[in-house]
Amino acid sequence: MALSTPHRRLWIKNPLGIFTANELDARGGLVVSDGRIAELVPAGGYPMEPWDSVFDAGTHVVTPGLINAHHHFYQTLTRAWAPVANAPLFPWLQNLYPVWARLTPDALAIAVKVAVAELLLSGCTTTADHHYLFPSGLGNAIDLEVAVVREMGIRATLTRGSMTLGEDDGGLPPRETVQDADAILADSERLIDAYHERGEGAFIQIALAPCSPFSVTKETMAETAALAERRDVRLHTHLAETKDEEDFCREMFGLRTVDYLESVGWLGNRTWLGHGIHFNNTEIPRLGAAGTAVAHCPTSNMRLASGTARVLELEAAGVPVGVGVDGSASNDASNMILEARQALYLQRLRYGAGVAVERALTWATRGSAAALGRSDVGQLAPGMQADLALFRLDELKFSGSHDPVAALLLCGADRADRVMVGGEWRVVDGTIPGLDVARLVAEHSEAARKLVQG
Repeated sequence: MALSTPHRRLWIKNPLGIFTANELDARGGLVVSDGRIAELVPAGGYPMEPWDSVFDAGTHVVTPGLINAHHHFYQTLTRAWAPVANAPLFPWLQNLYPVWARLTPDALAIAVKVAVAELLLSGCTTTADHHYLFPSGLGNAIDLEVAVVREMGIRATLTRGSMTLGEDDGGLPPRETVQDADAILADSERLIDAYHERGEGAFIQIALAPCSPFSVTKETMAETAALAERRDVRLHTHLAETKDEEDFCREMFGLRTVDYLESVGWLGNRTWLGHGIHFNNTEIPRLGAAGTAVAHCPTSNMRLASGTARVLELEAAGVPVGVGVDGSASNDASNMILEARQALYLQRLRYGAGVAVERALTWATRGSAAALGRSDVGQLAPGMQADLALFRLDELKFSGSHDPVAALLLCGADRADRVMVGGEWRVVDGTIPGLDVARLVAEHSEAARKLVQG
């Protein structure tokens, strides 16, 4: 059901449960018109203006479209690869870099399609991707990503990543994966000019994303920050993910990670950080005062035994916190509703059972929107973009559940029945219209096999 007629009003009526990510009453549903939420309907009420059509949501739990704040699409090609199945971050990277260096345009395109399809099917409507690999022949990697996400109809912040500090200069990545800084900055400007959309309702945005302290020079970090300031785009990088990274920063730069961030002009509200685990008691308030955001990646942090982010303390200090699935070689999935569940449980391990289901859902919606610098998505309210996820609770695992919203996470929802992006249905009856999943899996599996075999 496409809402292609301007000003058509669809009432998504009387949901089984609804989570708005704010305190507004929408128990009677909501009205979508012209790609936005026109109004929320209170319990037992009716829309204030006439509607043209109705979707009966009596068997669905409705949430804002989930928002993925950190990912690496290309890594869907190296899921559950045996040589790194039991490795921590640095050995994991050192084994995978040579494999990823063989990435081709065709392999990347199909990896992106798989990642985006999985995200959509899990209720995700906006995603970020951190792409920092540009081996020979793959200089147009971000252009390829743009084409796929446009085809799939998801919103995306695509980051022009970079690596300039190779292993022969004291960094971690091999020489064939690093680039010249001037070429990186020139391509960054090209991509901003070609694709970056501003304002409410943007589908494609470009951000700048040097990979990490152990793969980028301080000069590249500082020059990238200056470019982002000049062109008014956001900044993203990995930071404080592991103790090894902290040790590297001390040895290479003589600084802890947040001091390093400040030294290169990144400590500000333009920046969001992947992982953000190993901050001390003085660094957390500094991040909050600066408005620097963190994308919490619980599954990846557990998979690589990196540690547990101090999310409640970060939030209390004023740090915007979102959720990211991270790369599909350290998760190894791209499922946002399951990631919200993992965020809930990992933070309960740190802070206790009082961490609310609704708080975890807020991280995965409104929190991730803030991390990406967006105020038009991530919650259900009049004027917001009509980005919605609808989940059914008619599977065996939900039988006996009483609170529909709590059941999403506590009973382990893993697939949306319907997903709307900008007023258009992108998932219908648990499938993506027009997508041949069997063919996609076959092509992707073959590309993955070729990549790891060389």
